[in-house]
Amino acid sequence: MRRRLDGITQKVLTRMLRDLERDGLVRRTVYPTVPPRVEYALTELGADLADLGHITHAMGQWALRHADEIAVARAAFDERATREPEPVSP
Repeated sequence: MRRRLDGITQKVLTRMLRDLERDGLVRRTVYPTVPPRVEYALTELGADLADLGHITHAMGQWALRHADEIAVARAAFDERATREPEPVSP
């Protein structure tokens, strides 16, 4: 996959795949080999999204171009979320 995504670092690719796994779009399978082999496959939810074709391709290209900016925004959000108290329901 990394060869097909020219210019992406291993760190960014790993982070994006983990996020997709977290969102339920891909399934990660680790094989007990030396070195370990990892395989990613679309879940039903991911396949449903992939059916949108050109839209998801454009979104994917955009996400790749802005992966570092998205990571910075997520880190800032997570940092703020840990400092802000939870709202209390009346």
